Amino acid sequence: MKRTKINIAVLVSGGGTNLQALINAQSTGILKSGEIKLVISNKADAYALQRAAAAGIETAVVSKKELGADGMEKAISELLSRRKIDLIVLAGFMCILSAGFTAKYDHRIINVHPSLIPSFCGEGYYGLRVHKAALEKGVKVTGATVHFVNEIPDGGEIILQKAVTVPKNATPESLQNRVMRLAEWKILPRACEITAKNILKEEKDNERV
Repeated sequence: MKRTKINIAVLVSGGGTNLQALINAQSTGILKSGEIKLVISNKADAYALQRAAAAGIETAVVSKKELGADGMEKAISELLSRRKIDLIVLAGFMCILSAGFTAKYDHRIINVHPSLIPSFCGEGYYGLRVHKAALEKGVKVTGATVHFVNEIPDGGEIILQKAVTVPKNATPESLQNRVMRLAEWKILPRACEITAKNILKEEKDNERV
């Protein structure tokens, strides 16, 4: 019997607002071709873990500090394999994944970035730094991008983008909140659904061969 949902793991490091957007999308039917089965954090005190637990989602902590980069990736891979995960979503995950890891999950890892790639992206551009750079440049429009993850930071193929106007007198903090609210929380669930649906279609097509 063919399945109707793929298994999703979400990797987090902090508050988990994007994770919450995915949980909400799951309950409202925006995300219907996939189900979040696992939330992994590299920080034990990440509030995202509490959000996952409140939604009845299994959680795990894999510390880069304790295991090192290779050990962390090995532990994550084992968890993903054990839970038969099809799609990995990076939602504020503050660790760069190696080329070996991303190649292993080619077109199976997606990330949300708080700018319109190729602007304000790549190594060193994360969190408030992105919004600070956008304001310093004086851009009138910014936004968010969901893209596939490869060995180049923010270098993978774009799935969805959404533009957001930059208000006068915006601060990095107020712009971050605006971009999350108007762009990230909207396009991340949609991109998850698009990708999940494509994975199911690939499975169906392969069955026919």
